[in-house]
Amino acid sequence: MKRYVILISGRGSNMLSLLDAGLPGACAAVISNRPEAAGLGLAAARGIPAAVVDHRGFAAREDFDAALATEIERHAPDLVLLAGFMRILGEAFVRRFEGRVLNIHPSLLPAFPGIKTHARALAAGVRVHGCSVHFVTPALDGGPIVAQAAVPVQAGDDEASLAARVLAEEHLLYPRVARWFLEGRLALRDGHPRLAGETAVTAALHVPQTD
Repeated sequence: MKRYVILISGRGSNMLSLLDAGLPGACAAVISNRPEAAGLGLAAARGIPAAVVDHRGFAAREDFDAALATEIERHAPDLVLLAGFMRILGEAFVRRFEGRVLNIHPSLLPAFPGIKTHARALAAGVRVHGCSVHFVTPALDGGPIVAQAAVPVQAGDDEASLAARVLAEEHLLYPRVARWFLEGRLALRDGHPRLAGETAVTAALHVPQTD
């Protein structure tokens, strides 16, 4: 059975969506860079090993990355899933786990990389927003996109209402992509996601119906 590790920084809602999805693999550990992350307690309550590598205890980003990589490798995962993990990972870390790290980002990349995506989408006046699952590379939110889910921006939306609608799609999309990887159907080859022998970009693009 394949093994996966989930990295979190906060409440762990995407973590829970992964754990509740019945993925074809074992969650070997949940690791956070913040000891106060609520998701750690939720993982421990399910009998999943929970660990902390606190970034505030390291003078240099590279030292944190190395310690995090050591903790991850202790659990021998086939896949690393970033689920609300709010740290930029350096090139050495990414190369160490190349092709085995996925991230869920709350925008339709390449639009709005980084943080505050919902506020930026509203300020830009876009009509469609959403989320993306991508392989992690040294470029911030710039790795090859595997799949996206879109939601319409509705009249009267504020940051909270738009974020809630996007999050609901994240909870559907991320487990789907993780399942593809754990089933051996998804891989990164020559810098491109391949799903069952085909390019996987936007393979799960979906626009929900509105009233």
